[in-house]
Amino acid sequence: MQQLREWALGLGFSQISVADVDLAAAEPGLQAWLEAGFHGSMGYMAAHGSKRARPAELVPGTLRVISARMDYLPQDTPPDWAARERAALADPQRAMVSVYARGRDYHKVLRQRLQRLADRLAAEIGPLGHRVFCDSAPVLEVELASRGGLAWRGKHTLALRRDAGSMFFLGELFVDLALPLTEPEAAHCGSCTACIEACPTAAIVAPYRLDARRCISYLTIELAGPIPVELRPLIGNRILGCDDCQLACPWNKFARVSALADFDPRAGFSGAGLLELWGWSEAEFGRRTEGSAIRRIGWSRWRRNLAVALGNALRAGPAPAIAKALAAAREDADELGREHIDWALAQGGAAPLPHNDPHSPNQPAIS
Repeated sequence: MQQLREWALGLGFSQISVADVDLAAAEPGLQAWLEAGFHGSMGYMAAHGSKRARPAELVPGTLRVISARMDYLPQDTPPDWAARERAALADPQRAMVSVYARGRDYHKVLRQRLQRLADRLAAEIGPLGHRVFCDSAPVLEVELASRGGLAWRGKHTLALRRDAGSMFFLGELFVDLALPLTEPEAAHCGSCTACIEACPTAAIVAPYRLDARRCISYLTIELAGPIPVELRPLIGNRILGCDDCQLACPWNKFARVSALADFDPRAGFSGAGLLELWGWSEAEFGRRTEGSAIRRIGWSRWRRNLAVALGNALRAGPAPAIAKALAAAREDADELGREHIDWALAQGGAAPLPHNDPHSPNQPAIS
């Protein structure tokens, strides 16, 4: 195991753990979450049935799951980074992209390096049955990380460590090798409810229970259609993802910077103004997001998210330039974009323009 840890560190990972494949105790909670509809439109969460909680059914022959942690704070992150993020959230005309998405697509980084770890292990011991995962299949990654002692599950449902907070990615390597298990770690959230209180949309409905349908990350990334009207004002200037629960977590004062430059922010995704990003063409969006996790939401959702944030900026105070830019873009927008542009203009007092979107503006309230 020590040799495996050294190889992992050499590949840019911060830590690894090893868990067995018996996740039976996690199945009732997963089923209850699905039955409550908290997964929203993420049908893939339910599509694989028991395989999500049974690694040996997902990849036959699997005996152990190696979980790997990779810290993602940019290398030049200052000590007061959380305070700076909160200050930026308070600026209604600034575009906020979740910290994890400002650099290179983490899926690619972790998968490539996990495969190299598997290759190194196979070179040492011989042929090895394995499969690499990073948000690419039905894997209970936080459960596996918790069982192996890499982290514990925080009340916001994210993986947490006392010496690293939650600002890290997880990836998994399923292997048919009976590696020695690493010991679980006790949870250390105690009576703290900072993450629950900080959530802008009250998506953390109870400790360890998230209603994704209310989560800003879900609304700005996973949701394909209109964002529910009653939640739009709560999104503020967040155009992709949300870090509020992590910014509130006391353990993130120990969050670590990445060992890799891959997660350093690209131009436009840290500190940019909403109008600057609204001015991008579809071609420029494609060029700027090449190799980025942001690209997966596509142009239509990108514009939808920006329109909501611009509308919230209009609500915050007079902004003629914003109103003008929104109105100028309406004619060439798709149906989804027009509906959100109309809503945005109405936030500044403009009369809503007619449209034929059957899904809006009267969205059903989320229970």
